[in-house]
Amino acid sequence: MSGRLSTGSSILLHSVTAIVMLFMLVPLGVIIAMSVSAAPFAAFPPRGFTLSWYAAVLQDHDFLQAFVLSTTLALGATIGALLLGIPAAYALVRHDIPGKTAIRTLLLSPLIFPILVTGLALLRLFSSWGWNDAVLNLLIAHVLVTTPYVVRTVWASLLMANPVLEDAARTLGAGPWRVFRRVTLPLIAPGVTAGALFAFMISFDNYPVSMWLADAGTMPVPMLIYSMAGSVFTPAVPAISGLMILLAIVVVIAMERLVGIRRAVSM
Repeated sequence: MSGRLSTGSSILLHSVTAIVMLFMLVPLGVIIAMSVSAAPFAAFPPRGFTLSWYAAVLQDHDFLQAFVLSTTLALGATIGALLLGIPAAYALVRHDIPGKTAIRTLLLSPLIFPILVTGLALLRLFSSWGWNDAVLNLLIAHVLVTTPYVVRTVWASLLMANPVLEDAARTLGAGPWRVFRRVTLPLIAPGVTAGALFAFMISFDNYPVSMWLADAGTMPVPMLIYSMAGSVFTPAVPAISGLMILLAIVVVIAMERLVGIRRAVSM
């Protein structure tokens, strides 16, 4: 009887998983199908097959400018998140700091608050300070919303790392920086890598913050997609989305090779 229940539960679990996967992947398939349509306007089902829209997008000055901006912001946000997140996680895990729980909650608060609210709050803050540099404002905002991902993954890696190895290195005469560089950092490398990949993709795909802080001369890729979709909805818009999906797939493959999906998700 228990074997039948186990088989039935397994079938139910696989069925629900398949339904959820279809629910998530079918919209992506629709976007890809629309991006290869030969029609002058985006439509589904696609009319004909062509990759000319991808070629047109890759030669479009506005897209290239937006792509360079988004990539630069994502790299800057990733570096900033690592510079802030790694020391913060290390201090909270390895040292007895008063109010540790409150500090951790504060560091992870951007994951709790709606990003739209965060973007609006930052807009009011930067306006009150008279900061009109859109690129700098976007960079600060992206660092703010990506740092919690680094803190979370590095925190988990530090909890799994054996502190006895660090104590042994100190006993042998290694200084704090050498212990961190030669012992701690290799131990938490999977968490650092996962946090960096998460930070890059969250920054690159971020629309809510960019909506508040970008201007006409500073338009990241998500803002460009929104602008193009609101004017003439050609297959170029799904083509840009398809390129972003491809970038996300590359990041996932890199995460699987460097860290492992299961380990990254469990952090």
